[in-house]
Amino acid sequence: MSSNAGSPSHPDRPEAGTPPMAASPLTRAVLEIDEYASGLGWDQPARLFALVDTAKLRTQEPALAAQLGLDDAAPGASVPSYTPIEQDELPAGTALDEFLATIAWPSAVTGCALTVERLMLPPSAEGSVPHGMSEKQLAKWVAKHPERQEVRMTVAVLRDGARESAVRLREKDSPTEVLTGPDLVPGLAEALAATFAD
Repeated sequence: MSSNAGSPSHPDRPEAGTPPMAASPLTRAVLEIDEYASGLGWDQPARLFALVDTAKLRTQEPALAAQLGLDDAAPGASVPSYTPIEQDELPAGTALDEFLATIAWPSAVTGCALTVERLMLPPSAEGSVPHGMSEKQLAKWVAKHPERQEVRMTVAVLRDGARESAVRLREKDSPTEVLTGPDLVPGLAEALAATFAD
């Protein structure tokens, strides 16, 4: 597990523009990663995160917890249940599904998350998609479609099967306009869950 200096901020230290606290710890982790990615701007590469249990991290890896700013919480202060730790950059030119198939997580990792930007069409445009196109041809066709929308998807899964995702439209780039739910990006959630398969 590697850590980059650019790890996300933590919800126990809210900043201006930070989304409101979500009920589920996994939802909070997804929104934290979404907010971190938002701070980097658009047109970014996919980013992969390990999710670790914050309490275990503080006791088992105190130096890493200190580096992430998790050791200075006041007694009784709220700390996130899952700490996202950004992994090394994904290799350029490798298809995302091929890359995810190569991942094996150590037992200390409770879950993982990925943030990725994509072009999507609204449901009203799906009927006009030509049949028989390769993935590359389809991507070019969508990129030229007048109703295309740029989105950033953040998807997280836990070893126990729990899932959460957040979707942010580029045209509505605001923390209050982030859609969350466990089944928003099922294909990506399945690919991430497969990284925990034995």
